Amino acid sequence: MRPAHLTQVLDREFLGTLSGHHTPVMLWGPPGVGKSDIVCQVAQRHQVPVIDIRLSQMEPSDLRGIPFRVQEHVEWAIPAMLPNAERHGREGILFLDEITSAAPSVSAAAYQLILDRRLGNYEVPEGWAIFAAGNRQGDRGVTYTMPAPLANRFSHFEVEVNVDDWVAWAYANGIDERVIAFLRFRPELLFDFDPAHNPVAFPSPRSWEFAHRAVQKFEDSNDLLLGSLQACVGPAAGVELNAFIASLDQMPDLEAIVRGEQVPVPQEIDLQYAVATALVGHAIRAKSTAQANDVHGNILIYASRFPQREMGVMMVSDMHRAIGEDLFAVPQFAEWADSIADLMLYEN
Repeated sequence: MRPAHLTQVLDREFLGTLSGHHTPVMLWGPPGVGKSDIVCQVAQRHQVPVIDIRLSQMEPSDLRGIPFRVQEHVEWAIPAMLPNAERHGREGILFLDEITSAAPSVSAAAYQLILDRRLGNYEVPEGWAIFAAGNRQGDRGVTYTMPAPLANRFSHFEVEVNVDDWVAWAYANGIDERVIAFLRFRPELLFDFDPAHNPVAFPSPRSWEFAHRAVQKFEDSNDLLLGSLQACVGPAAGVELNAFIASLDQMPDLEAIVRGEQVPVPQEIDLQYAVATALVGHAIRAKSTAQANDVHGNILIYASRFPQREMGVMMVSDMHRAIGEDLFAVPQFAEWADSIADLMLYEN
């Protein structure tokens, strides 16, 4: 399932804690696809804490607690990391990360916590959702087969990589527009991992964020930039991104486009992707300003000038995901929509 849909699933599962309809959720996927980030997005939306427990780093007693004697009986000291309404709040997310990398003895200790929401005398507060994540056995990570009793305590979803969802996330999180443009141009490189070769650096949603950081640090040094990009996303993808960035000195005047001036559309397809991505960035930055309607209108006019109308559709779709339904109120939107109506009808 794509990340945008999984976010909605986890959102409803979180809300289901208070209505008694919550089911613990297990997210499956290869490394770097954003499993942890999806959980954090849900927590941020509801402004609740996330307690991230890495089961791969624990012993069974870390969950169950330490026994101590009280007169003739043995009590258990509840681990402070487990959710507590007084210390952590009445609502939140208990996130059991790397659960497939946990030793079987640790997984067994988690059975009761996951299904019954309790461990001995400890109970998970009512407003806390339980989510987990892990890699699949074929991903060449340190993984154990999930025992059937544990697997049967979850609903299971596999995280799919989706370039539209990643682009929406990237705009919202300030990822360099040159990196976004490159992945619009080469979407198959968003995730390229071959477990059989067990690469050290490879393209993934996580490593493209690292590439964004490398661009910020080393773009003024050609000697360092290429090596840094390759260190983040692998040798081949690093070379491609470096060459893509180097070609952008031929970009048209974006400020003139935003002002509504007649600016020719580049002939090169890679530059068209770069222009479209950069204009979406301008649209986002103009949102909530006095010039928003003018800026958005001029960008919509430019969208109709692309030789391939699909490029304009992609750009306006990204604008809509980032800006929302306010885009529909811009007068030029109706004109642009009419100009591509036959294309949309054909695709449907």
